[in-house]
Amino acid sequence: MRISYQYKLRPTKQQIGVFESWLDKLRCQYNYLLEQRFDWWEQNRCAINACPLICHLPELKDNPSYYDQKKSLVKLKEDRPWYQEINAQVLQNCVERVHKTMERFLKGDKNGKRSGRPRFKGKGRYRSFTYPQLGKNPISGNLINLSKIGWVKMIVHRPLPEGFVLKTATVSKKADGWYISLSRQDKSVPDFISEVVPTKDNSIGVDLGLEKIVSTSTHESVAPPKHFRIAEQKLSKLQRRVASKPKRSKARAILNRKIAKLHQKIARQRKQFHFETVKWLLSKAEVVFIEDLQVKNMLRRCKPKQDENGKYLPNGQSRKVGLNKSFADAGLSQFVDLLSYKAEKAGLKVIKVDPKGTSQYCSSCLNRVSKELSDRWHCCYYCGLILDRDVNSAILIQKVGMGIASLKNACSASTRARSQRCTA
Repeated sequence: MRISYQYKLRPTKQQIGVFESWLDKLRCQYNYLLEQRFDWWEQNRCAINACPLICHLPELKDNPSYYDQKKSLVKLKEDRPWYQEINAQVLQNCVERVHKTMERFLKGDKNGKRSGRPRFKGKGRYRSFTYPQLGKNPISGNLINLSKIGWVKMIVHRPLPEGFVLKTATVSKKADGWYISLSRQDKSVPDFISEVVPTKDNSIGVDLGLEKIVSTSTHESVAPPKHFRIAEQKLSKLQRRVASKPKRSKARAILNRKIAKLHQKIARQRKQFHFETVKWLLSKAEVVFIEDLQVKNMLRRCKPKQDENGKYLPNGQSRKVGLNKSFADAGLSQFVDLLSYKAEKAGLKVIKVDPKGTSQYCSSCLNRVSKELSDRWHCCYYCGLILDRDVNSAILIQKVGMGIASLKNACSASTRARSQRCTA
C-alpha cells in the first residue's frame, strides 16, 4: 500500500531562493506545454469530412504527445540554459502533469468523469515540484538530500519506519512555509480487499448531516465544530482590509498572507476533527455502511426561473448560500475519503449505500413516512416507532447495506391523510 509522510522543511535563505526560482521556471514550462496541447486540440478536434470546393486546408500538425514533449526538454535546455539548473526528472514530472491534466479533460478519469478545461498557472499558482525518485540513502537523521539543491533540514515529528522504500518526494509551498511529502511503499500494510462478512453485530450504519455530522445506528451522534463559522467574522474583517489596500503593495501582501494562514488553520482544524471522528467510528465496528452522498451536486446553484416575459424570478439561491457554506464547512467528502482510506489501512471495510429514501421510510416496518427537512423526529403512524430522524436513517442504511431491507419493494402508501406530526 502506498503511504505518504509529510514533514515541514527548514531551508536556508539560499535554498528558499532556489525553490522559488524552480517553481517560477516550471510554471512557465507548464504553461508553454499546455499551450502546445491546446493549439493542436483547437485545430484538430473536428473531423474534416466536408468542405467547399475551393478552400484552404491547414496543414495538420502532429499531436504533441507525452513522449514528444519529454524529448523536447533536450532542446529546451539548449535554447534556455537556465533550465539546466533544474533536476531532469523534476522537469519530466512537469510534462507528466500536463499530460494527466489533458487526459482528465479529454477522456475523463477511470469512472469516465471529465474535468474542466485546464487553466494556465498565474504567478504564485504553481506551488509544488516532484522528484519521481531520489538517490541512494537520501535521508540522514533530520536531513534530506535533494538533487541539485543539497541537504535540506526537516522537522521529523514522527520517525520513518525501518526499511521503507521511498518512491517520490514532493516539495510544496504553503501559507506557513515549505513542506515535503515522502511517498513510500509499505509492505506491512496489506494491499487487498477486506473479506469481512458484515453482520448485525460487526457492522454499523452511518448517516451524514449538518446538524449532526455523524449519526450511527447505535443511537450515537457527533456534532460538527463549525470551524469556519467561528472564524468567519475575523476572516471577513481581514478581507475588507485587503480590499482597501493598493494592489501590489506590501501591506496588501502581508494581509493576504494572514488570510492564507487563517484558511490553513481552519482546514487543519477540520482535518484533525475528521481524523478523531474516523478513529472513533472505526473502533465501533469492522464494517461501516455509509450513505453515498453526491456533495458536489448538493452545492450546485439553483436553476434560474423566468416568467412569460423573460424576467427572472426568485429561485431561492440567496437562501441556499448559507446551506452551501455549511456543507463546505462540514467537509463531508473529505470525511468519507479519510474513512475509506483508514478502513483499508486497518483491514476493515466501508460500504457506500444509495441514500435515496432512507430519510422517508421507517426503519422498523419499512412503511413510507413523509417528512419535511424541519421535522427532526421520525414518528411512524403504522408501528408507532419514535426516533431521531438521523438515527432512523442510520439504522435503515445498515439494513439496506446488509440486504435485510429493500426500499424499492417497500410499501409506498401515502401518509397525507394522517397529517398529525410527532412533537418532541
